[in-house]
Amino acid sequence: MTVEPDLGSPEPDLGPVGPVGPLDVPVAEVDIDGDLVRRLLRAQHPDLAERPLEPLASGWDNAMFRLGADLTVRLPRRQLAATLVEHEQRVLPLLGPLLPLPVPVPVRVGRPGAGYPWAWSVLPWFPGVPAIDEPPADAPRAAARLGAFVAALHRPAPADAPVNPYRGIALGERRPQLVEDLARLAGTEDRDRVLAVWDELAATPPWHGPPQWVHGDLHAANVLVHEGAVSAVIDFGDITAGDPATDLVSAWMWLTHEQRVAVHVSLDVDEHTRRRGAGWALAISTAVLAGGGDDALVAAARRGVAAVEAEFG
Repeated sequence: MTVEPDLGSPEPDLGPVGPVGPLDVPVAEVDIDGDLVRRLLRAQHPDLAERPLEPLASGWDNAMFRLGADLTVRLPRRQLAATLVEHEQRVLPLLGPLLPLPVPVPVRVGRPGAGYPWAWSVLPWFPGVPAIDEPPADAPRAAARLGAFVAALHRPAPADAPVNPYRGIALGERRPQLVEDLARLAGTEDRDRVLAVWDELAATPPWHGPPQWVHGDLHAANVLVHEGAVSAVIDFGDITAGDPATDLVSAWMWLTHEQRVAVHVSLDVDEHTRRRGAGWALAISTAVLAGGGDDALVAAARRGVAAVEAEFG
């Protein structure tokens, strides 16, 4: 189903550096409940307004509601997320038909109203659960499907592609954030070892090709599995243009070594891109550990750190 863990993007202000605990979910800047959703639907999409409505989740960025049997409503909880929803609304109708797996192309677009200040979306409901909760039955086939999806997505992006200061950028620009994340993990992670591996990977030559479309948050919590097979990719709020190595995160956080090699081979990944992908996995995994989350996501982040350290440490 299209219920993502919603880690929050752009990345939150982590506050003062120091040995503090995991982040709390940011307070919503607007109150979102079923009554508000119903009022918005009645005013803007009255043909959908009387469908059964059920709250699903409220994460860092968005509140989600099931709408009838085949739709969901996704509403930003805060201003930062509102921009990301607009990016999805603009880009996914163009990219969706080019991709080999379903993605949440908006069925309807909502605008501010009924006291709600931002754009919102009605999305298709996809059957299934996140791969992080229910791994696919055939792991090699899953790796192949993920590789085919990434290959189709990674195509030159236009000059007006959404800008994301946290994804697709030169790897070295992530170091200040990594240092803050490690400070939050004081006593639980080997800071010096992580930084040593990071600095080695960040020294890899940067991407010199044209900026490519990048999902930006392609980990197993945003890949759906239905009837044992990878069935959809969700949560494109971080979509941007830049270094395609950003989307290799899942290969380290989710796949085994053998499956990761198969994905890299299928994508014809060169050594520099492979190393930058490992650097991105280390950065994102550390950010997840610092920010907290459900047990499955934290476990995936630990796998990501361990896999990168095992190969490059």
